[in-house]
Amino acid sequence: MTYKNIYKTPENFSNMIMNSDGEYLTGLWFEDSKDSYKHIVDCDEKELEIFDKTRKWLDLYFNGKIPNFIPKYRIKNITPFRQEVTDIMNSIEYGKVITYSNIAELIAKKRELKKMSAQAVGGAVGWNPICIIIPCHRVVGTNGSLTGYGGGIKNKVELLKLEGNDMSKYFIPKRGTAL
Repeated sequence: MTYKNIYKTPENFSNMIMNSDGEYLTGLWFEDSKDSYKHIVDCDEKELEIFDKTRKWLDLYFNGKIPNFIPKYRIKNITPFRQEVTDIMNSIEYGKVITYSNIAELIAKKRELKKMSAQAVGGAVGWNPICIIIPCHRVVGTNGSLTGYGGGIKNKVELLKLEGNDMSKYFIPKRGTAL
């Protein structure tokens, strides 16, 4: 069984929807985002302990604090490659960013390959079902392009600002998957 709950964000952000299997957080995404198709939207709304813990984490985060815990989550059907990308995203510090190419280079080095596709990394980053907690918003294009965020470019910009990033280093592409 899958359950959902709504998280009311600060006014600069779209509200968020949480999914759970009753014990673990299984989805977290911005309302009306391109990511909605990946999640179970038509399910019972219910109050659960995991939603309370996730709300507490989000409250701290949106108040500019670095939470000292991670709500327990479960990612269904994760491939080894997506797990590698998720592990790297989880290592990106608050207020820092990394590029898709950087992630590809890290995986290529670990696997002893000459090269890894940054586009494949982009697909794995975009597949992330638990935004913010797994910080896919901290992955940017090599040239500073804020591309590829299924939660909406407005939310990505606001998340990076919240974390104190110098936004003069980045730009919003005129067209593409992020918009």
